[in-house]
Amino acid sequence: MLKLVENHSLAHSAAHSMPRTAAFFDLDKTVIAKSSTLTFSKSFYQGGLINRRAVLRTAYAQFVFLAGGADHDQMERMREYLSALCRGWNVQLVKELVAETLHDLIDPIIYDEAASLIEEHHTAGRDVVIVSTSGAEVVEPIGELLGADRVVATRMIVGDDGCFTGEVEYYAYGPTKAEAIRELAASEGYDLSRCYAYSDSATDLPMLEAVGHPHAVNPDRALRREALAREWPILDFHRPVRLKQRLGGLSVPPRPALVAAIGAAAATAGLVWYASRRRSTAA
Repeated sequence: MLKLVENHSLAHSAAHSMPRTAAFFDLDKTVIAKSSTLTFSKSFYQGGLINRRAVLRTAYAQFVFLAGGADHDQMERMREYLSALCRGWNVQLVKELVAETLHDLIDPIIYDEAASLIEEHHTAGRDVVIVSTSGAEVVEPIGELLGADRVVATRMIVGDDGCFTGEVEYYAYGPTKAEAIRELAASEGYDLSRCYAYSDSATDLPMLEAVGHPHAVNPDRALRREALAREWPILDFHRPVRLKQRLGGLSVPPRPALVAAIGAAAATAGLVWYASRRRSTAA
């Protein structure tokens, strides 16, 4: 009997000593069917943040994004446009507008397949982390809606007046996403070789390469080529559905969302990469 108790104790100890794991999800066209930032353009217009011309321009950008994805150059142009557009916006007003329209705008465009995957990873004991190039003011409440444990998102500099300056503090894009994942792995004890990652875009190759189980979701042409060459699983998500409809009108209470602080090292790496891109573009 003593031996059985000892074996049980050893098994229990081994289970608790196993490295933690996580599933990292890109947001736009991976978990939701549209661009999270551009989806709120009508709300921002009604809140007086943008004019009608800006609404039309963001609608066109959304069309381009949905039609063929966005390569690096398109993402850069979109970043520059949105950074300039949000200069002078009151941050608290932005948060209020997002909160007021979150369920109406985002809930209907969440992929059923993505929501199921998030549930499966949680059931398996993995953390779920949303890693998005969109701004934190948009991504954090979406992450909470999805029941994500952590969020990595772009952060803009906020002035003393509580408004965006138009400058980027941390740009969650390309290599900086992978750097953020490594920072989280170090701080949270994730074994990246046993972690999962999901994205639709070839710009997220560094993030996918950082984990042991990468997946291409609704991939653009470049990512599809890479996924086929590397024999990565390719997933097709095409059923947007409201979360409440998934369980016959009953929604599962979301897990508490813990928004991750990226840490000084990851933020510095992002700024260095961003600055180098700016210099190379200027050259």
